[in-house]
Amino acid sequence: MSHGLILTLSQGERNLTEESVVYLQSNVNDKGIAEVLLDHPPVNALPSEGWAHLAKTIRSLGEDEKVRVVVLGAAGRGFCGGVDIKELARDGRLIVKVNRGCYDSFAAVYDCPVPVITAVHGFCLGGGIGLVGSSDIIIASDDATFGLPEIDRGAMGAATHLMRMFPVQKVRRMFYTGQPITAAEAYRLGAVESVVKREEVLPAARALAETIAAKSPRAVRLAKWALNGIELMDIKKSYRYEQGFTFELYTSPDSQEAREAFVEKRDAKFKDKGKD
Repeated sequence: MSHGLILTLSQGERNLTEESVVYLQSNVNDKGIAEVLLDHPPVNALPSEGWAHLAKTIRSLGEDEKVRVVVLGAAGRGFCGGVDIKELARDGRLIVKVNRGCYDSFAAVYDCPVPVITAVHGFCLGGGIGLVGSSDIIIASDDATFGLPEIDRGAMGAATHLMRMFPVQKVRRMFYTGQPITAAEAYRLGAVESVVKREEVLPAARALAETIAAKSPRAVRLAKWALNGIELMDIKKSYRYEQGFTFELYTSPDSQEAREAFVEKRDAKFKDKGKD
């Protein structure tokens, strides 16, 4: 059974730039395994509407009684390049819509009544960390990297979800430096369930999904509910707190300079001394 979702922006938004068109492919097979693929070339960096569509898609699948497991993967060069910085450079007011879309997408994955398995290849950056950090199980390709480059983009975000994956010292190093880590290191630290060859990442996720889908649907849904309920960290409240600092940073001149430097492919020149 296919949900047949090829989701695009409105015509008015599409006219802004061809890069604003968003594609999310979704289908459900006869075993109750739903598959959602991010497909927004060149790097699956989603604009504000893309995040909104993703949240809606995951919520819809979770509400479908026939769905037993969701596999979230991607087409193209890498899993997810985060948010579309170029969209924010064109219109900074969209930061509110972007943050709302990210929050809703991460929450949709975390709150999905059935397990969500993320299949990561290539790069997983920024908002991509929010997705995998909200998921139940991560399968990674041997060329996958995980990182939060926000410190170099005039932004903050998804530290909450990084904390769900890695020890605090590793999180802080990644957050302060913007440097990514490899799938092998993520596996060593217990964040990734398994590391496979690039061409095997989706098949491996599907195989695990089949194992889970063969269990009692009621038992699996209750297990997901119970596991979320006993977590020590309220992931949604924590991310809301974190987003306040994102907005504060976003209003600074250094934040604007970082975005412009990224778009113009040059080194940023910061003037803010970091004091109030």
